[in-house]
Amino acid sequence: MTPDLAHARARATGPLPLGAGEPVPHGMIRLEHGDGTGLALPAWPDGATPSLLEEYQVAPVAVERSGETRRVLAAALKCCWSDLAAGPWPGVPAPVDEVLAAYRALIGRGDDLMRNWAIGALRRLHDSAWLVVADGLVRLGPRCACWPEESHAQLRELVRRLPAPGQEAAGLDVLPAAGPDGGSASVTPPGGVDEDLLGPFDERRRAEIVAAFMAVEHAAEPVHEARFPALRDPAPRRVLAEMLERRGRVLIQDRERWTSGYADGAAAEAGALPDEAQRAVLVLVLIHSVAIPRAEGLLPADSWLSPFPVQAEELRRHTMLPIGELEAALRALRHAGLVTQVKAGEEAGGYVPGPQFHRLTGPARRRLQEELILAAGPHTPLAAAVRARRR
Repeated sequence: MTPDLAHARARATGPLPLGAGEPVPHGMIRLEHGDGTGLALPAWPDGATPSLLEEYQVAPVAVERSGETRRVLAAALKCCWSDLAAGPWPGVPAPVDEVLAAYRALIGRGDDLMRNWAIGALRRLHDSAWLVVADGLVRLGPRCACWPEESHAQLRELVRRLPAPGQEAAGLDVLPAAGPDGGSASVTPPGGVDEDLLGPFDERRRAEIVAAFMAVEHAAEPVHEARFPALRDPAPRRVLAEMLERRGRVLIQDRERWTSGYADGAAAEAGALPDEAQRAVLVLVLIHSVAIPRAEGLLPADSWLSPFPVQAEELRRHTMLPIGELEAALRALRHAGLVTQVKAGEEAGGYVPGPQFHRLTGPARRRLQEELILAAGPHTPLAAAVRARRR
């Protein structure tokens, strides 16, 4: 696997599994278990993290129910980080009930609604590799290994101040499932990520390039070039484009705003495509929130973002998927940023295309437009023209 495909796949599907003795792709962190197997995660240049966006007052991609999600992660850290003298990862496994008890102690509530929110947060944290939840146990996920070492002191203080799980969770007779030996796990960061590209620049220019890289990769919306000098100047912008190319990504410009997206073809190779049910639900959202308003002249022809949400009841009426599968598909699409759940005044609100549609390249936008024509009006002359052009 080439390094650019490895980076694209890790971004799309999560940490990459490594066999015993298998080399880590260039520019990635190696997390090694005691048996020699491990995981590979992308490393950011100069040790930067997405928290850099706060310095520029740029909003990162929103996390669903972010408050509960952060608190559940804190509760898991309290239960799983047993040796505060060492780093947090891999920690020790803790029963799910113990983590939920720590969450209850943290928020001071134990009603069913809070429990449901906490379970949803556990699912989101598992899907994003912050936690590993399986067999009734919670483990710290590989992303916890990427916390900078200088942040460990603050995390230790946080863990010390968190309340312990309630008595009802103490002494649960749940044995950890067999797994890698956490005591001999190790984290090996790569050296000099993108140093060959960043080295020729002075400290200020280098910081500007790294800031622009983090912004286009992790901001929720395209960022304006006025706030990031490396996006205005052609020389550092070329370096930024090369950094992205090494990760299977490209710069995308919309007038004076910039973001990044998968290079054409990289998303499919990286396994970033939704499954059949998710694609069906996404098509319904696009038809009702984009295609129909566009046909009525309410949206410009090149827009894939919409202020016209489609309600969940409308989706249920136009799909043959069982309700459980529909809800699971919507949950996965929300997590991937492909749809966003919104409120519409006093109405029930619904779903609109998510922020990932900012990241479509020109060819991808055209292909999506054609696919939407074929889905919404397969027997129209326009659909016939699309099929004829593809022959």
